[in-house]
Amino acid sequence: QVQLGESGGGLVQAGGSLRLSCAASGRSFSSYVMAWFRQAPGKEREFVATIRWSSRSYADSVKGRFTISRDNAKNTVYLQMNGLKPEDTAVYYCAAGWRFSSTLEAYDYWGQGTQVTVSS
Repeated sequence: QVQLGESGGGLVQAGGSLRLSCAASGRSFSSYVMAWFRQAPGKEREFVATIRWSSRSYADSVKGRFTISRDNAKNTVYLQMNGLKPEDTAVYYCAAGWRFSSTLEAYDYWGQGTQVTVSS
């Protein structure tokens, strides 16, 4: 089992950058597929990015602006967000699972989320 804790959210102006971190506890972190999802007010939780070993996948809405990475020695996954837009405003969640997928159902463990707010 793994426990996840996100950090790095905050308030930023449009065009700015933030880096989110997700620290994981437990064993075998390097074996997990790690992902980021987000949920805006009144909307469903949606896929942002996922990483397994050196393979990465992104939602079309963030491709070219966001970068997912991981440091297995630190049991941490990151989401570098550049060129932020007001529509990126959401609670961002870290997730861990066993399948390289963009679906919520593929992930067994979730963090509590961190708020990202982008002002126009």
